[in-house]
Amino acid sequence: MFGHINKLIRVNLTESRIFTENLDRYDLKEYIGGSGLAAKIIFDELDPSVDPLSPENILLFMTGPLTGTASPSCGRYCVCTKSPLTGLWAESHAAGFWGPELKFSGYDGIIIKGRSDSPVYLSIIDGKIELRNASKLWGADTYQTEEYLKDELEDQSLKVASFVQAGDNGVLFA
Repeated sequence: MFGHINKLIRVNLTESRIFTENLDRYDLKEYIGGSGLAAKIIFDELDPSVDPLSPENILLFMTGPLTGTASPSCGRYCVCTKSPLTGLWAESHAAGFWGPELKFSGYDGIIIKGRSDSPVYLSIIDGKIELRNASKLWGADTYQTEEYLKDELEDQSLKVASFVQAGDNGVLFA
């Protein structure tokens, strides 16, 4: 549908709850790309007075309609939220295999809200979505994180999106 799978994953870290939902057909047509959909979702769901570092803020990982296709530069995804640095919009883009793999797994994006009592990571493998203990990853860099997860999950081909040390240390633009 307009280059989308039409499904999102929602994660509530506070409640350790995960569910999926369909995207609105009108929104897919009117709000183009991962950034467009993310802006729509943040505008609709987030109170402008929310503290960016509070559990009420949301973090979105979104793919666009061409992500995972043969079109040039379409291995991209964006991460959007209310910025802890500026208190306004924060958007970052990344390339590689993670964005297309999210799409190939059957989802256009992930919306994360809340705060977990302990470090966790989100695993999406063969249609099974779960939160797993990430305590052993605290303080690790991106290379160590990826290596650890590949070994733990016994899959050297898995793709990882991570924010590690900068986020762990409270860097406001991490």
